[in-house]
Amino acid sequence: MMLDGDGDIDRRYDVIIVGGGHAGSEAASAAARIGARTLLITPDLVRVGQMSCNPAIGGVAKGVVAREVDALGGIMGRATDAARIQFRMLNRSKGPAVWSPRAQCDRALYPMGVRKALDELAKLTLYEDMVTGLLMEDGRAVGVQTGRGHQFRANAVVVTAGTFLRGRIHIGGDKSVGAGRVGEAPSIELAEELEARGLEIARFKTGTPPRIDGRTIDFARTERQDGDPYDFRFSSYVREKIPEQRPCWITWTGQELRDVVERNLDRSALFGGEISGRGPRYCPSIEDKIVRFPDAPRHQVFLEPEGLESTEFYVNGLSTSLPADVQVEFLHTVPGLEHVEVTKVGYAIEYDYFPPHQLRHTLEVRALPGLYFAGQINGTTGYEEAAGQGLVAGANAALKVLGRGPFVLERDEAYIGVLVDDLITKGTDEPYRLFTSRAEFRLLLRQDNASRRLGARARDAGLLTAAQSEALAVLQESEARIRQWFVDAVIPPASANPMLAECGSSPVHQSVRASDLLKRPEVAASNLAIAGGAPFDLSEDVDALAAVEIEIKYEGYVRREAERARNLRRQADFQLPSELPYEGLLSLSSEAREKLAQVRPSSLAQAGRIPGVSPADLQSLILEVRRWRRSNATENTANSRA
Repeated sequence: MMLDGDGDIDRRYDVIIVGGGHAGSEAASAAARIGARTLLITPDLVRVGQMSCNPAIGGVAKGVVAREVDALGGIMGRATDAARIQFRMLNRSKGPAVWSPRAQCDRALYPMGVRKALDELAKLTLYEDMVTGLLMEDGRAVGVQTGRGHQFRANAVVVTAGTFLRGRIHIGGDKSVGAGRVGEAPSIELAEELEARGLEIARFKTGTPPRIDGRTIDFARTERQDGDPYDFRFSSYVREKIPEQRPCWITWTGQELRDVVERNLDRSALFGGEISGRGPRYCPSIEDKIVRFPDAPRHQVFLEPEGLESTEFYVNGLSTSLPADVQVEFLHTVPGLEHVEVTKVGYAIEYDYFPPHQLRHTLEVRALPGLYFAGQINGTTGYEEAAGQGLVAGANAALKVLGRGPFVLERDEAYIGVLVDDLITKGTDEPYRLFTSRAEFRLLLRQDNASRRLGARARDAGLLTAAQSEALAVLQESEARIRQWFVDAVIPPASANPMLAECGSSPVHQSVRASDLLKRPEVAASNLAIAGGAPFDLSEDVDALAAVEIEIKYEGYVRREAERARNLRRQADFQLPSELPYEGLLSLSSEAREKLAQVRPSSLAQAGRIPGVSPADLQSLILEVRRWRRSNATENTANSRA
């Protein structure tokens, strides 16, 4: 914390970040990298970057987001590499558009990696306190009030409160406890103030499973799952040392567990009526699974290590709000866990969120300029979704304060763009989670080309440090060099055929360009590079080689998808005025008028993604906008003459 000339706390900043989770860390880092004097305030600095639920980063679509955050200069990629104790590339049996990296992390090492990255930023200050209110002037957010009576002023405030806004923890029929996380007080005053300022508010819930002592697991009754052997990294710019690797283990629930849960459903906080908030459909509690899938004979359970220096395991797949004694009872029905000891019981947590249709695409609150929301406060779930939003909100808060244009990613540019657009345009009535199916251009938005897609944009926006910009230039040069080799290299039959035979591919009878051979589905770029004597280091150019391989193999598909993206951009060029009086556009359906007035889309393409707005409504909207513009032009002309 800096001091002013009188020895008091320096309370003047460009941007203030409220909260130090995944969204807050990325928001603070982004704002500081851009050049704004940034203050991050959180109740406990020891818990900055904490993994409150599963100590894992990535997964389907989420792994791509983690790589995009890294490509934009963020923290998540390098912290993951520094904490990674198992890595797997999911969906390798499918096409590259849905390949998704996932890393099991050491719960203690990950936040250390986050804090290390934050401490490197000269423009960032960290401070421990609870924010209890906002400072407002003329309808704008200009600072915050803290529980210790301090006021900090800034031109923009980013709130990343996670599950702390009126958070309550539920464990079975026991009395619920006000908490943002176990052992941490909820944020009551800030939630009440935001609601009092007229913002729409709602409740969601999420939950965690029990943790168990790995020394009491019978691993002989489970299935071992090792990680992938190759040296994959989430970070393109910084090479952290990868820790020692660990296996995970798989087991299954059965009829005995079902019987225990069904017998105790009335003791569940979720089904006993204690919780009113809606939970994540794609990560349900074991009670949800039993009730919603009555015919499923079993459910998969992953036993995942919490860290290198810990004997605890995370029981992925058994999230619950049942009482502690019931949790022990149902765990003892699972193969391998018959005598397991519980170290932490699972629980459900209910919290406030603010439906995200109230935001702009910069994540600024429409009704309260200068105020930005990111993370679970917007109704999302997951570390990666939070990190992506945090980066967008922090970047835009800093850019606005510094008098520069906004940083908005389109749907064909990044999964982060899909995430933000879905939230603003479609809203969410359940905790939002990213999937590859949500993206129209997923062959363009791959994990291997994240730095190529977003690196230049990040550099131009000021999101990359000097060292990151240098690393980006090296990556770009490497990829260009590899691509050119595949285009230019001609491989004779004597070199090509042994490799082709090993791949199960037909031989060639004359020299063939490497790029033509690479288009064969069974031929791998690495094998082809070795056969052709390529002049680059396969171990150092893993990302660049993967990107070039996919671009060449799927050249036709990529070209068609890029053309579709260009067509969408052309549609997006038809801009919609922010002050358009939708209620009076009677040629549109009443549902379309209501939804458009609520969201206030900036383009025709965005309007078309709003549920309830039909193609006919879009055609009528074009005519109405043109009529409105002519009417305004005529009125302005008349006024100028008068």
